[in-house]
Amino acid sequence: MTPVPGWGEALRQRSLFSPSRIDGVDLARGLAVIGMLAAHLLVIPDLDWTDPATYDGLVHGRSSILFATLAGVSIGLISGGLRPVSGPGLATARLRLLVRAAAIWVVGVVLILFAVPVYVILPAYAVLFIIAAAVLPLRARSLAIAAVVVGVIAPFPQAAIDALAFWSTPAGDDLSNAVGWHYPFLTWIAFVLAGMAAARCDLRRRYTPVLLVLVGAGLALAGAVLDVVWGESESFGETVWTGEAHSSGLFEVVGSGGFALLVLGLCILLCRTPLTWLALPLRAVGSMPLTAYSAQIVVWAASRPAPEPGTFELDAYRALEPFWPMTLGIVAGCTLWALLVGRGPLEAGIDALARRVVPGTAVVASASAADRGGSARPDKLER
Repeated sequence: MTPVPGWGEALRQRSLFSPSRIDGVDLARGLAVIGMLAAHLLVIPDLDWTDPATYDGLVHGRSSILFATLAGVSIGLISGGLRPVSGPGLATARLRLLVRAAAIWVVGVVLILFAVPVYVILPAYAVLFIIAAAVLPLRARSLAIAAVVVGVIAPFPQAAIDALAFWSTPAGDDLSNAVGWHYPFLTWIAFVLAGMAAARCDLRRRYTPVLLVLVGAGLALAGAVLDVVWGESESFGETVWTGEAHSSGLFEVVGSGGFALLVLGLCILLCRTPLTWLALPLRAVGSMPLTAYSAQIVVWAASRPAPEPGTFELDAYRALEPFWPMTLGIVAGCTLWALLVGRGPLEAGIDALARRVVPGTAVVASASAADRGGSARPDKLER
């Protein structure tokens, strides 16, 4: 008779405690979720690097860019980690990624229909996944170089495209929502590429998170200094040379992209200590970010007050002070689900769909990478 597993064994069978997971990545994603909740639900001033009283404005823009970077980490891990998958495994990973992109896009469109006054990031995620499918075979160095090239060049055509009058038309508004243009893939693919490069460096190695902290801190500092000295100056213009949140300006790409790498590295280092257990609730949120993000939109739509003429809906909802109730509710719900059930419902459902549509052998990293803890299975896309 097979013995009934004990509590410890039962926990190890939950996805949050799976040996294939990287606690620090889950924590970083959990922080990104909380940051987006704060950006949506709190009245936070715009960040001014010369005024410490505005530093809580870090959540504006940087939370979503952290999401995009971590999406790249996910993609890098499910496509082989240190050693990119090749052959039939590459085709399987690529097709499953495209199925996931389609499913996430559908979820995003459904959330848009709830008509809460925020830009839904999921359609942009879907487009970024589709683009990333083309670069799955690339190694860390190639991905890092591509991230730098895209990050430096893309803000210029981005500014020109953003200036088109088309976006002010009904058709332009519909297209913007359909592809998540508020998080434009032309520039944001740089963050995905950077995340993929981080995953290719093997995040379980001793010094990889240290490297991420150093590189990320350097870029974040450079972006902040450039924005303070030259941001929106008459000498450079006001469209590209800026670090303003959601501007897709060059200084935002440098500074916020570096900030994302810094947070990722610090979270991995922290979770190598016993503090990882104190961070368990946030890790639970990060293990099911799609579910947590979607829950926010659904709860918002169900609890918003009736519209009043002359009142901006976002201000009216923020006046209810929903941040702490919604945040604590999402954290508690995700923690209980992770402990009692395992994977988030949307994450599990999309994974099952991808496996059903694209059958095949699971994609894993090479044996040497797996021995160092760098293995990654395709059912861990939410990582």
